[in-house]
Amino acid sequence: MSRDAGASGPLGPGAGASARGAGSVRRRRRRWVRYGAGAAAVLVVGAGVAGWAVYAKLEGNITPDEAAAAELARYAEERPTALVKDARNILLIGSDTRSGSGNRAYGRDSGTERSDTTILLHLAAGRRSATAVSLPRDLMVDVPACRRADGSRTEPMFAMFNYAFQTGGSACTVRTVEKLTGIRIDHHMVVDFSGFKEMVDAVDGVEVCLKEPVRDKAAKLRLPAGRVTLDGEQALGYVRARKSLGNGSDTDRMDRQQRFLGALVNKVRSDDVLLNPAKLYPVLDAATSALTTDPELASLRGLYRLVRGLRDVPTDRVRFLTVPRESYVYNANRDQLVEPEAERLFGLLRADAPVRVSRGGSSAPGSAEPPGDGASRSPSPSPSPPVFRGNTAAEDGCV
Repeated sequence: MSRDAGASGPLGPGAGASARGAGSVRRRRRRWVRYGAGAAAVLVVGAGVAGWAVYAKLEGNITPDEAAAAELARYAEERPTALVKDARNILLIGSDTRSGSGNRAYGRDSGTERSDTTILLHLAAGRRSATAVSLPRDLMVDVPACRRADGSRTEPMFAMFNYAFQTGGSACTVRTVEKLTGIRIDHHMVVDFSGFKEMVDAVDGVEVCLKEPVRDKAAKLRLPAGRVTLDGEQALGYVRARKSLGNGSDTDRMDRQQRFLGALVNKVRSDDVLLNPAKLYPVLDAATSALTTDPELASLRGLYRLVRGLRDVPTDRVRFLTVPRESYVYNANRDQLVEPEAERLFGLLRADAPVRVSRGGSSAPGSAEPPGDGASRSPSPSPSPPVFRGNTAAEDGCV
């Protein structure tokens, strides 16, 4: 029996052509799969390269304070011993340097750099709380012999606190604070005017509450009363102003700085920043660019290890206060510690015990810390913990 002309095999007419067509389709599919896989690989590699470039840039922004590390190493034996494992004490130093293009608008560069603001930040073990203590720049303290930038040495001196940074930089400031408090400083950070402004601008401003309008030509402030969102320039004027806000004292200025930092903490912790890469990157870029830190912190990994536990600290346990102080007995324009209240505060921080604050606090004995803040982990140095004048990040400045 003859086969039809279109027959091509046992499957009947057209089967061979269909098979060839199916094979061609499979080959095309394999090519597209290979192309797709190659494109995906390029995207993955590109994302990895871009991610590494971002990481390298952010890490490269941080300036390691190698000179301070070397100086502190020379005095390792005289430094206090940390009493509680996992608790950390970080000294935050706001520099008033005028060097650098971003800082020249705030005065002539005299070559002298002083600590405009200094805060001792205590992170409790387990990161159950954070306590920020402001140290007045005019506080009279014992400043040890320190190394100047030119290599010469100063003599020990009883002087204003910011003299330490002016003459011996961050290492001298760390040693002065350790001598004053008996608290081991684990890390330090220095930030200048320009860096502060950039961090505020990176979070699209910070809201504060003003009880009355502000008109301050020196601070370049012209603000209405009520809730106001400050940009970086305005925020810098707000935290540094003396003449037009409050009673003009350094204590009042530190109270204002603490309230502002509480608002800044809330803004940075918000999902609007943390979960938005478009906003988070500028914050990280500004923060890292602003920092000079001890070498251990001078990396993204080091900073991440430090702050990762803070995400879960309730805002009512992020506390701000000023060390108990009063006018210096020999000069009303200077400060001195109020004792024994100051030593009680330092003792609580050394022992990693709870510190209680309230706006009406008077450093008088108060009730025990609410349960859950780890009060039982480390006994308080005093039988009845005092209440210090201060505020928490949870408080609304307009209330």
